[in-house]
Amino acid sequence: MQDGERLDLEITDVAHGGVFVARHDGRVVFVEGAIPGERVTVELTDTSKAAFWRADTLEVRDASPHRRPHVWAAADVAVPPEARPGGADFGHIDLAHQRVLKQQVLDDALRRFAGIPDPATTMSPAGAAGETGGTGGAETDRADGLGWRTRVSLHVDEAGRIGPFAARSHRVIETPDLPLATAAIADVARGLEGFEPGRVDLVEPSEGGIRVIVRPERPRGGSGRGADARPPQGRPGRGGRRPARRVGAAPAFRADPTAREVIIERVGSREFEVDAGGFWQVHRLAASTLTAAVRSALETAGGVDPSAHHLDLYGGVGLFAAAIAEAGGPGTRVTSVEADARATEHAGANLAEWVGARAETDRTDRYLARLVKDGSAAERARLARGTVLLDPPRAGAGRAVVEAIAQLAPASVVYVACDPVALARDLGTFRELGYDPVRLDAFDLFPHSHHLETVAVLQATGAPAR
Repeated sequence: MQDGERLDLEITDVAHGGVFVARHDGRVVFVEGAIPGERVTVELTDTSKAAFWRADTLEVRDASPHRRPHVWAAADVAVPPEARPGGADFGHIDLAHQRVLKQQVLDDALRRFAGIPDPATTMSPAGAAGETGGTGGAETDRADGLGWRTRVSLHVDEAGRIGPFAARSHRVIETPDLPLATAAIADVARGLEGFEPGRVDLVEPSEGGIRVIVRPERPRGGSGRGADARPPQGRPGRGGRRPARRVGAAPAFRADPTAREVIIERVGSREFEVDAGGFWQVHRLAASTLTAAVRSALETAGGVDPSAHHLDLYGGVGLFAAAIAEAGGPGTRVTSVEADARATEHAGANLAEWVGARAETDRTDRYLARLVKDGSAAERARLARGTVLLDPPRAGAGRAVVEAIAQLAPASVVYVACDPVALARDLGTFRELGYDPVRLDAFDLFPHSHHLETVAVLQATGAPAR
């Protein structure tokens, strides 16, 4: 069959990546916009691979009881697939059932890649995590799962259109609304116009106001100067145009700041410096939810020994290092390791109140390799009493990092993961090396998308699991 042809398919399961599983003549077809149990008419979009095809839902012939009108009208099944914006691939599913499906994806990954036959996972919405992974505290997620994105990236094409990309493409879709974004960001987005091709990031920090960061498209061919060839952040395009400024009741925003403008994010009573264009959790409650989850994980692991040495790997601006230091007290020794020098600079400032805390700029694999090779007996003993926390990028930590952590033999490992398959693969390696998960809590910090976060606590079992 060819791309563009249509099929009627039965949807049997959910798969990692926001797609759903069907079969045609024994071949797997990954379908967008469906729900397990449905019968749908699809259009094939990629038949180039022998192992599987991809398809978009065109019509729902037999709907699941969990189907709802899409929370983003522009992405509804009634809209032609090529005109649907990406970023809300579960938006047609009842919110409670979305979480059921996400937990199924996580549990399946843990069985297949980590070798855990009966994963004991929990799944909670955003909010302050309690002892059992549930939610509590004064602020929780909205019941409809909307209005949570404090960071949104829009794209500008050659015709000047501004909007998100269509799913699995670089085609810009103009849309009148951004239902997952905070109200302030959505309001500012409606007034944007007049940009040169590239990307426009909208950021709403805890301190208030909207930052509009312009990232012009790099000139084709380049100058051979790598990242330095990027036009300076915040300058208007060749035509000198700037975004329209809203008036009246619209929230205040700063147009075209540099990506290095320092903003303040708050988690409880604590403030964190971070670059406007730097990494911070996207959901307005994500940083507080994960901080509470890490605190609870540390308690599960037996608490924080202030005389030990603790590591916060892929540490960013020190969010989790601060949680470790708070749990251990003023003299707690914790090192945040982060490859981005600007983030490390902020981590140093954010951790300044703890005399035993420091921030180092380095790649995690290189830092660990040096510790394994050159660490003194006393240093290794302190690490062996400590906790290693890691929050790697979506691809996971990888075997080399996991093996180095296991060689340091920490008392416990806390793994914060944004991808269930990458987490499961790394947990499989940890289990080979004698570390087993004793707690697995997942959090729905990306409602109406397929993404989730998981916090795993691992401790040494004394012998490899396999």
